[in-house]
Amino acid sequence: MVTSVASDWMAEEGAKLAKCRNDNPFALLGPHPHEGKWIVRAWMPEANEVELLCNGTSHEMVNPHHPWLFEIALDNDPGRDYRTKIKRGGIEHEQYDPWAFRNEWMGEIDLHLFAEGNHHHIWRRMGAHLIENQGIPGVMFCLWAPHALSVSVLGELNSWDGRHHPMQKRQGGVWELFIPQLEEGCLYKYEIRTQEGHCYQKADPYGFNNEVRPAKSSIVSKLDNFQWHDDEWIVQRDSKNAIEQPISVYEMHLGSWMHASADDTFIEKDGTKRDPVPAADMKPGARLLTYPELSERLIPYVKEHGFTHIELMPISEHPFDGSWGYQVTGWYAPTSRYGTPDEFREFVDNCHSEGIGVILDWVPGHFPKDSHGLAFFDGTHLYEHSDPRIGEHKEWGTLIFNYSRNEVRNFLVANLIYWFDQFHIDGIRVDAVASMLYRDYLRPDGEWLANEEGGRENTEAVRFLQQANHVLFEHFPGALSIAEESTTWPMVTQPTNLGGLGFNLKWNMGWMHDMLDYFELDPWFRQFHQNNITFSIWYNYTENFMLALSHDEVVHGKSHLLHKMPGDDWQKYANTRALLAYMWTHPGKKTIFMGMEFGQRQEWNVWGDLQWDLLKFEPHKGIQNLVKDLNQLYKSEPALWRDDFDQYGFQWIDCTDNRHSVISFMRRENNTGDWLVVVANFTPESHSNYRVGVPKGGYYQELLNTNAKLYGGSNLGNMGGKYSDEWGIHGYENSLDLCLPALSVLVFKHDPKKSLSNQPKIKKV
Repeated sequence: MVTSVASDWMAEEGAKLAKCRNDNPFALLGPHPHEGKWIVRAWMPEANEVELLCNGTSHEMVNPHHPWLFEIALDNDPGRDYRTKIKRGGIEHEQYDPWAFRNEWMGEIDLHLFAEGNHHHIWRRMGAHLIENQGIPGVMFCLWAPHALSVSVLGELNSWDGRHHPMQKRQGGVWELFIPQLEEGCLYKYEIRTQEGHCYQKADPYGFNNEVRPAKSSIVSKLDNFQWHDDEWIVQRDSKNAIEQPISVYEMHLGSWMHASADDTFIEKDGTKRDPVPAADMKPGARLLTYPELSERLIPYVKEHGFTHIELMPISEHPFDGSWGYQVTGWYAPTSRYGTPDEFREFVDNCHSEGIGVILDWVPGHFPKDSHGLAFFDGTHLYEHSDPRIGEHKEWGTLIFNYSRNEVRNFLVANLIYWFDQFHIDGIRVDAVASMLYRDYLRPDGEWLANEEGGRENTEAVRFLQQANHVLFEHFPGALSIAEESTTWPMVTQPTNLGGLGFNLKWNMGWMHDMLDYFELDPWFRQFHQNNITFSIWYNYTENFMLALSHDEVVHGKSHLLHKMPGDDWQKYANTRALLAYMWTHPGKKTIFMGMEFGQRQEWNVWGDLQWDLLKFEPHKGIQNLVKDLNQLYKSEPALWRDDFDQYGFQWIDCTDNRHSVISFMRRENNTGDWLVVVANFTPESHSNYRVGVPKGGYYQELLNTNAKLYGGSNLGNMGGKYSDEWGIHGYENSLDLCLPALSVLVFKHDPKKSLSNQPKIKKV
């Protein structure tokens, strides 16, 4: 046996390791050449004996410098596949030595791109990766924590004791450690010691899977292991201009759409049973559906009702159900409430196989203060601004990302690309964009910090959004990027090279508020507020707008859509049908929140499910039938979507009849020259012999009547269509003599196949 020469330095380094204050364990541990020999040192806290197993020979290791620092001198390089046999507390086991694997994981190019904020696939380096290192399987851990004094990997492998697996600090504040023999499914966290000596346990910011709340550990998970079947879908998506397609979105929250009985056991594909997800505050006897169960129930429902996309409220991991997913702690992990990352991939794959796109809510505007998350990550304000005047949303109790820091921007931009790359999503809706754009957002005077030019604009956030959208469309040209932006910030949907923010759609919040204000009025007063339903056309072509009736409008005492309407039940139903039909015929893409499609009565409750029992009643079934037919009409008539953002696509016939609260207009498309005539009566009084000018004589088929019995109406209408008369009105030589049912929207289309010889000859005298 050969022992090493005593060294004060080794004793000091051993003491630092024991106190978790060593940021350079590789300088001490592992194999090192020394005076023609090789010294191998192993760090084994609380071990009684350690042997080195190399080339079929066992060597006893000694600990002359620190009780937990064991070493041996060998004549030759032991390589990287030597093992250690450890006796600790009466238990003996063997393992590879983590500090034998000295090769750096993050290369110079990786570090350079990350430091300048342009490593668009940084998740392939950061996080916990199942790899083979010099032929030995294990997990490579990589973390960014530049101000930490030391970082350790915690897990079941070391009884969650941070003294066992200290990481090596690399250039740029990146920490690395390869731990051999760890497998998929291992739980882990990082223990971070700050310069002040404080100790934090953090989940992995780049973790690909997390425990089910309220547990907080990250889980080692494979990437690129799923067999996709949607190549054709992706190719077609990225070969088209997304906004020149029909887009009808079903916005939803997976955890409150529908629940299963807690007694219903989910059976895995291999036949094993899965324990139900903890019920949290759900109704007694209920449990969450899994991703596979949602595939079986949700996808057919969305397809049957004609929606082109599902929009999921954030499914990034979040600890509190009541945040609806908007306070994210696991940015790279689909929430484990509903299953595994691969099960979510399968859900998306199944959506694509049924012709349904998937949009995710993405929340780069803020993050929660949960201790295991990003807040004060390495003992400093790393991800957030240190100044609360720009670094905190006090009204939400959340922190704001420091967009001026390259590595923070990189974290977010790469996260955006990650969801498209790894989960094949088709679009994002960026939540609360206005809160990012304005430094004084919801802040009183004196509690916000002006920008470098003294203004209220958050120029750092602007540059971040421009970078994110630019990179997104560079990688995925057919993607949707939708801004929930509630102000008149200019050029939200203009390309970044023109100075715009780079989104391709923006929620039309003005239209939504005008519509809800109008429909909440007693119909008698609507004659004084005609501008509410016509004003949106004046600014319609300033942006690429999406019309949205979202979850925000059915919570916090606002009531659900049906109960916003005035009058008795028949008026509530009729008003709801009229609003939905006006929305589908108005220029702009469409989004409604789940439950609106059948007239949900109760406000949305994140712990409840939708009132599916209402579908036993004809009026609710009628609203559902209408939405289904609206989607069918919408997709089959390009005039309703092809020229949404071209002024040719819309033409008023008459918007001035406020006395009757009637409007009429045409939707047109330039490709074929087809057009539709839309007439809306927003009073509870029917109008007979109501004339509407049309651009061409002939027969006009009644494609839609929201008063149809199928939809819960009285069936008053126009017998399926009308011939026009040579009766000039509204600037046209021909007109239709219509019956307008109360609180209804009618859609007509000119049918050139109908013989003009059958047309009644009525002329205005």
